[in-house]
Amino acid sequence: MALVTLSDLPAFGPLLGLDPGSKTIGLAACDGGRLIASPVETLAKGRKLAPVLERLLAIYDTRGAVGIVIGLPLNMDGSEGPRAQSARALAWNILKARDVPITLFDERLSSAQAERAMLEADLSRARRAEIIDASAAAIILQSAIDQLANSI
Repeated sequence: MALVTLSDLPAFGPLLGLDPGSKTIGLAACDGGRLIASPVETLAKGRKLAPVLERLLAIYDTRGAVGIVIGLPLNMDGSEGPRAQSARALAWNILKARDVPITLFDERLSSAQAERAMLEADLSRARRAEIIDASAAAIILQSAIDQLANSI
């Protein structure tokens, strides 16, 4: 399987959302009815990607996920930089490990939105640092499932 468009993901079932960063990957999931996306965990990237992919696919299986939405960090002008290429590389590495439907989703302001929400919730700097990536992944996934719901 190759990358798919958002509308080509299976119509029903849980999805995982990923916010790939330079040192971590934020992970979120939504329910089977695709109403609410929630942060799950933050995966630390080490020298080897295999343990990260193993954990990611274990969560995929445990949650009965039917697809993955990966945040694509485009520049504000819509062009792709090194971070976008890194997100694409993550998608291809997942596809090499397992044939699952994956879509890339524009996530230009998700981290800023997550940071704002955590500041409003008065979370400490240390707590924000722990959960920012998974929270950003939840925002990416929520935006994707909202877009899917609005296209029906």
